[in-house]
Amino acid sequence: MITVDDVGFSYGGQIVLDGVALVAEPGTAVGLIGPNGSGKSTLLRLLYRALRPQSGVVSVDDTPVEVLRGRALAARLAVVAQESPAEAPITVAETVLLGRAPWAGALQGYSRADRAAAAAALTRVGARHLADRPYTALSGGERQRVLIARALAQQADHLLLDEPTNHLDIGYQHELLGLIRDLATTTTLVVLHDLNLAARYCDRLVLLHRGRVAAAGSIADVLTPAILEPVYGVRVHTSAAFGATQLLFGPREAGTSSARIDSAEAGLR
Repeated sequence: MITVDDVGFSYGGQIVLDGVALVAEPGTAVGLIGPNGSGKSTLLRLLYRALRPQSGVVSVDDTPVEVLRGRALAARLAVVAQESPAEAPITVAETVLLGRAPWAGALQGYSRADRAAAAAALTRVGARHLADRPYTALSGGERQRVLIARALAQQADHLLLDEPTNHLDIGYQHELLGLIRDLATTTTLVVLHDLNLAARYCDRLVLLHRGRVAAAGSIADVLTPAILEPVYGVRVHTSAAFGATQLLFGPREAGTSSARIDSAEAGLR
């Protein structure tokens, strides 16, 4: 379980997160959504300790992440961040093996079990055929699949992903998010911009807006025109297709004033 309790964070005096709270229950996939600049990636960095909250507490299974070290942290959290790894001259297989580094002995190196876990992770993301290629020679979409494989090879209980569908074509977007959703024993928190993908593959959603939680709950609770229109500043129409909520978006109606938008936003606070 991932718990964020009244977390605040600022950059240079500018508030980025303000009293944010959320809970990701064991075995669920929680989508973190919201406009650019709403604080999604910052919140994820707080979860994996790249940043530290200036107020509040971030916990994994009731343990504050700030006290977790080394293998204890690696056993709990695996991360696929937006930042690319260094352009080191290593193969795809070696890149995925890095996910096993917390378990490898300092002198013994990677075991047969480590290599089997890495191979299985590459197979799960459909990238086993890339194993011997240099990581630097891959396309953006191929790199993304390899980074997800590295996280899966770590075999942590919780998985954090920051926009994992970037650079992927539509087929792989659905394939990878379907894979992530089916990790029944893993608690997943995933940042997504595509609300239709979030609707199809997440169990619950947390909508951030201007550093605060504008809405949280089920797909039906969060993805409504009344909630989304003031946050994104567009018109929203909801329907259903292929067994999931589908959203259509249109430009704001002519004559819609900023005062009306501000009034609607006030109702979200």
